[in-house]
Amino acid sequence: MKNTFIAGIVMVVLGAALLGYGYFNYTTTEQVLKIGPIVATAEKEHTVSFPPILGWLLVGGGICVLIFGAGSRKN
Repeated sequence: MKNTFIAGIVMVVLGAALLGYGYFNYTTTEQVLKIGPIVATAEKEHTVSFPPILGWLLVGGGICVLIFGAGSRKN
């Protein structure tokens, strides 16, 4: 029962975070030019975005897990 409660809370928190933020950025370093011992690099920023439906599904699923987890505790 306790694991169900924790899983439900985690799902709701992750869903709310996805709805609030929606994307994250990360940076990679790429080699652009190499002439002998001289190397030129460039940093490239990448953006990964999440669809809002994913956040809503996590929130709804977490609420369902909490409701059904509480219902099974009473029986």
